[in-house]
Amino acid sequence: MDENNKLKLAILGANEFQKPLILRAREKNIETHVFAWMDGAVAAQDADFFYPISIVEKETILKKCREIGIDGITSIGSDVAVATMNYVSEKLGLTGNSIASSPICMNKYIMREKLKAGGLYVPGYQCVSSAEEIDIDGFRFPVIVKPTDRSGSRGIMKVNSRENLASAVEEAIEYSFENKAIIEDYIEGPEFSCECISRQGEHTMLAITQKFTTGEPHYIETGHIEPAPLSEEAYDIIRRNVFNALSILGIQNGASHSEFKYQDGEVKFIEIGARMGGDYIGSSLVYLSTGMDYTGMVIDVALGKPLDFTVKRQPRPVCVRFIMDKSDLEEYRRISAEHTIIEEDISGADEEREVLDSATRLGYYIYFL
Repeated sequence: MDENNKLKLAILGANEFQKPLILRAREKNIETHVFAWMDGAVAAQDADFFYPISIVEKETILKKCREIGIDGITSIGSDVAVATMNYVSEKLGLTGNSIASSPICMNKYIMREKLKAGGLYVPGYQCVSSAEEIDIDGFRFPVIVKPTDRSGSRGIMKVNSRENLASAVEEAIEYSFENKAIIEDYIEGPEFSCECISRQGEHTMLAITQKFTTGEPHYIETGHIEPAPLSEEAYDIIRRNVFNALSILGIQNGASHSEFKYQDGEVKFIEIGARMGGDYIGSSLVYLSTGMDYTGMVIDVALGKPLDFTVKRQPRPVCVRFIMDKSDLEEYRRISAEHTIIEEDISGADEEREVLDSATRLGYYIYFL
């Protein structure tokens, strides 16, 4: 393609999670226009054009994208980017999800209301903006408390008794952008997630991931295996439920990441994001375990192109593990002696700090099983 006729793609965010998206777009000979604050914008240098504008400033970004004449807009690892992405794509007549779908996909309370109305399983729940609003009638302990609008395990806590509920709610409210918390029934069973790509309302499941966490009280994710070791019947049940949920939520275009617990043939949804899964699930594990170019598909959808499901490498089961403390560092050394490490960053593994959420973990590494 002539340099002057390159397609122009707006990308929201320039942190480490967005870097694979920027690099893949450039590999596809697409001109990248990246918007993000400079603080933490480690991928700014990889962009063709970088604009130090916060991804929540949708009117400013819309104006700039109109000036540029973009052909699409996307992001892969940010719930915060969803509202601006949908706003700009709808205003410019580009491929994306509707403005109306943004609060549904970004707010756990609104999402549960929508899924429940659609006849899908959601745990019992209550939304509160202060501890004084708590009504425990109908709840049985333990319960889970979380902010209505944050990700990355921030502000999540399992509460085993009434005495600790108010303090957990107040902490979750502090983490919330809208200063609200959701209280919900605790769901038993192993946890999984599902990565899908959608185009014009047609959904395709790419992978199911088994997830591991620290357990109570905060459930910080410690590792993931892909593909999840489930039966074909389980995959079919999950596929049907996830596709139904995506349609109910209005996710018609782009990546999606559905989190749920699965046991005895029942899918119990935790939350669904209109984005790739973080923790290197979308950017690394899907490609390694399926051979399919998930990141490239996200770009193609945003640009209105058909999807390419070609298997580009030999699929292999893969695992990502996160370093939380010194014992995890010792486990890394053992595993690296037995397996080839594909990708890693353990630069913070010697730091002495408490891991409070996904953002404060000390490092990660990816290897084939």
